[in-house]
Amino acid sequence: MAFGFAPSAASLNPTPADSVNRLGRTLEPAEWGAAGIPLLRNPREVVSGLHARHLPAPDTAVVAVLDSEERLTASASFVRRSAPADGWEFRNALLSHLRRVVPHDLRRRTPVRTAVLLYCREGDERWTQEDGAWMWGLRDACTLHGLRCGAYITLTDGGWQVLGEGRGGRRPSTGSRPGGLADASSEADLSPLSTGGGAADALRRAAAR
Repeated sequence: MAFGFAPSAASLNPTPADSVNRLGRTLEPAEWGAAGIPLLRNPREVVSGLHARHLPAPDTAVVAVLDSEERLTASASFVRRSAPADGWEFRNALLSHLRRVVPHDLRRRTPVRTAVLLYCREGDERWTQEDGAWMWGLRDACTLHGLRCGAYITLTDGGWQVLGEGRGGRRPSTGSRPGGLADASSEADLSPLSTGGGAADALRRAAAR
């Protein structure tokens, strides 16, 4: 499946050394698809619930921890710093907020809780280098906090999408009004969007294992 790329709004003429470092702290769509990220059973409910709780504006990240039944355990939101996209910086920000809202699970042999990231940004659903940096940051933060790395979700003017899965919807979107938490699972306009990376098949195979 073909996919498009869009320039990140955070690309601000970095120095060559900084650029090389940041390129090493990003995940391409194919890498994300091969990482065995677990599929959300009800992505609309997760997205609508986080949107209603945090009302994210553009450049806002919402990190949430789900239990084994996909119930929300904890969540936190913060505004992205105005600086070039860097997975290491994103990892540190995510880890800091995870530590504030939920204890680590490093003593467990295998993770039982999953962290997901909802990022509200400008632009369309196509994957950007900024998305790749958030993916790298989420995966690394989860490893350091003893959590399973879960879905990366973007929220734009056109709606929301789970990158790499081909699942998304028109509501909520950047400009939509928040619905009640009870409405999170009542809508049925789930519609496929661009996968932003053509990794849906790999993710479905990983989920089936």
